[in-house]
Amino acid sequence: MATVPSIAVRGSQGVWLYDGPPKNSVNNAFQRDNTKMARGSTFSSDGKLFSWCNGERIIVVSIPTCEKLVEIDAPKTTCMMFSPLGTYLATWEPFAAVKDGKGEQPNLQIWNVKTGECVKGFVQKKQAHWNPEWSADETLCARIVGGEIFFHENSSFDSVTKKFNQQKVTDFSLAGGRQPHHFGCYVAGTKGQPSFIRVYCYPRIEGLQSAIANKSFFKGDKVDFLWNKKGTGLLLLTGTEVDKTGASYYGVQNLHYVGTNGDSCIVQTTKEGPVYNVQWSPTCTEFCVIFGFMPAKAAIYNLKCEITYDFGTGPRNCCYYSPRGNMLLLAGFGNLRGPAEVWDVKCKQLMYSTHMEDTTYLSWAPDNEHILTATTAPRLRVGNGFKIWHYSGSLMHNESFEVNTELWEVLWQPIPVSAFPEKKLTYAPVAGIKPAQPAASKEVYRPPGARGRASNFKLHEYEAPKAPRNPYAVIGMPEEPAKQNQKKRESKKNQAGETKGRGGANPQREGENKTQDKDKQIKNIKKKLGQIEKLKEDQTEGKQLDNDQIEKIKREDVLRKQLQELEL
Repeated sequence: MATVPSIAVRGSQGVWLYDGPPKNSVNNAFQRDNTKMARGSTFSSDGKLFSWCNGERIIVVSIPTCEKLVEIDAPKTTCMMFSPLGTYLATWEPFAAVKDGKGEQPNLQIWNVKTGECVKGFVQKKQAHWNPEWSADETLCARIVGGEIFFHENSSFDSVTKKFNQQKVTDFSLAGGRQPHHFGCYVAGTKGQPSFIRVYCYPRIEGLQSAIANKSFFKGDKVDFLWNKKGTGLLLLTGTEVDKTGASYYGVQNLHYVGTNGDSCIVQTTKEGPVYNVQWSPTCTEFCVIFGFMPAKAAIYNLKCEITYDFGTGPRNCCYYSPRGNMLLLAGFGNLRGPAEVWDVKCKQLMYSTHMEDTTYLSWAPDNEHILTATTAPRLRVGNGFKIWHYSGSLMHNESFEVNTELWEVLWQPIPVSAFPEKKLTYAPVAGIKPAQPAASKEVYRPPGARGRASNFKLHEYEAPKAPRNPYAVIGMPEEPAKQNQKKRESKKNQAGETKGRGGANPQREGENKTQDKDKQIKNIKKKLGQIEKLKEDQTEGKQLDNDQIEKIKREDVLRKQLQELEL
């Protein structure tokens, strides 16, 4: 029997479940909760449990039988999450001060899913970063308390096994994946000092020298931690809310990569502007970044932070890998209204392009074949509902909500992609349904005097997709240094062989030529370093540099290394 993923729906008319493709119908096994106060809902990571709060109590049911397992009296619950193995349910409600002298009452609770008992309660006043973070095997649980990180081992929440308190921590993230467990922490800079991000391997967390990797940077008011699925690679999106130069409405962003093997580097973007979206591939060997002023550029990077494919530019700000990582969806939502494009990642071919109107939420189905889009409140309060698409662009199901009825959230049931048969990708659209409403006209208004004439006006010059022949070219280097030096050695060896074939080599002349070539290379590199120093002085004085000048500054370390090798 085919596996059918469920879709959880939460809105102003309550909470209910849909059966996804191929059924695309209401799940009658689930007893619909018609409450108008459903504040939160969530699946366990294996998809076998579903929980929601209806304004009176929390209810947990098993999937697919929808049998009720436990009810918890917690009417004010706003946020909830299961631990990775579904052993515990963590809930959070807004903190309320107690006036009768009893002290602060816990508003972060950890419940045993089987018994419904509260295992431990904590005070967590802010909603931001409210959730405890567990390792995948639940042997380690961590939470941030007053600038310190508290670690609990083996579900011993009454005692703190270790504390990380070297510096006041602003934020942290615990990686998933197997042991050993890694975590990254962010220490905000103060009084002109840089901010720091350090990665540690638990339990070696004593002393700054125990850090696996250490990144320092300015212009970083906040950090987003993006671990890959295996917990072996970490992308750090640092940024400021405001660009003091006035160049960007989005502030200033920088992207860094840190590996648990100690590798680290900055991810070079080839177009000036903000970073809109970053997404790891499920294969954990690459990631996609959308960056640059509109029209934005999209590119795939490998773990050396080299661009392996450039999708060109377009009106886009979102990227989504399919569960198997063999497809990538690029789209422009919000005020962009750009097309949604699905690409074959292996062949680097565009499979289809369409418009998914008024989308505020998008997610791939666990079957690696379907896509869920939704129009939700409060982002949009008109035309709420959700649609199911086939990756080839065909609309398979359309669920429209009535006027004055709001959709707040839709969620796919998590199911391992291995539970579904792997199918060969098709570029031809499958049979689907017609949209309930015709698509709005995309024709641009033209005054009467210009109608019927060919227009050569272009608002933007879009760059076409391309695969860089040499990844080092994107940072201004002609070729990878090791390969470049290897070619030079081979060329000299060939020249020596030709000279010998013509009647023997002249050692004295060869030595003079080598010395002259070496001196010429040293002279050229020193000249470039002098130019870089001048550009850095201009930058310090506040002068605006163009992209080529900025890229030239970034080559300083490479040039100094080459100079050092030549002067040996």
